[in-house]
Amino acid sequence: MLMRPRQWTKNLLVFAALIFSIRDADLSMLGQAVIGFILFCLVSSCVYVLNDYVDREKDRMHPEKRNRPLASGALHPQTALGFSFVLLAVCLLLAFRFQLVFGFVLLFYFCLNVAYSFRLKHVVIIDLLIIAAGFVLRAVGGGLVIGVPLTPWFIICTLLLALFLAIGKRRHELYLLQGDKGAHRKVLEFYSMDLLNQMTAIVTTATIMSYALFTFNSGHTIHLMWTLIFVLYGIFRYLYLVHMEGKGGRPEKLLLEDKHILMTVVLYGFSVAVILLYFDK
Repeated sequence: MLMRPRQWTKNLLVFAALIFSIRDADLSMLGQAVIGFILFCLVSSCVYVLNDYVDREKDRMHPEKRNRPLASGALHPQTALGFSFVLLAVCLLLAFRFQLVFGFVLLFYFCLNVAYSFRLKHVVIIDLLIIAAGFVLRAVGGGLVIGVPLTPWFIICTLLLALFLAIGKRRHELYLLQGDKGAHRKVLEFYSMDLLNQMTAIVTTATIMSYALFTFNSGHTIHLMWTLIFVLYGIFRYLYLVHMEGKGGRPEKLLLEDKHILMTVVLYGFSVAVILLYFDK
């Protein structure tokens, strides 16, 4: 529970570069991507431990987060912190020995999240951008470990999609804690439903347009445009869950529990692989 393995699904983004390079991929590249994925999972768990340590008092006021090990008192805070420190040191050492630049990306990812945990999560709008930046670093790290450069369009799409999910997460928190929103997360005092809805509309439009342009300017076959239907359905399904069913606080949970979104992601990955294997020149 402390390491939150369910949230490791976010790190699947490490494999994105491998999927879009599938024509040139081999077992060696797959192995490198798996190593990158594991290291991101473990370092992200260190971040979760630190975040839970810092927020343990406020998490006790949250209807869901109060059951976490540190907030509930099931685990001693100093024990958790010591465990995460040792795990982080081992992961960074392995990352730097595995690939120097990837090690710096992983270190920057951790430092960025430390800054987020202690200060930046209280700064309106910046908090959303930091969350989105974490996803971009995962994608960049995935490209570095297999030696594949990422196009600007791919990075823009990743940033916008991550921002879309981050806004949905904030909206869900605001929805749950409207009467006492500042007690759990100070930054919620600076957000309103109207503002977050407007931001969602802007980012949704930008995400769809950016991905559509990416399919035409990625350097791959134009047939990638057919995958846009999965992106559209996935985004619209997520919006439905956020606005009609009051979900969205934990995107990684929706990925595993909502059959529509899970199937959409699987079909999207499969269709990209098939198109790039058989139609890309």
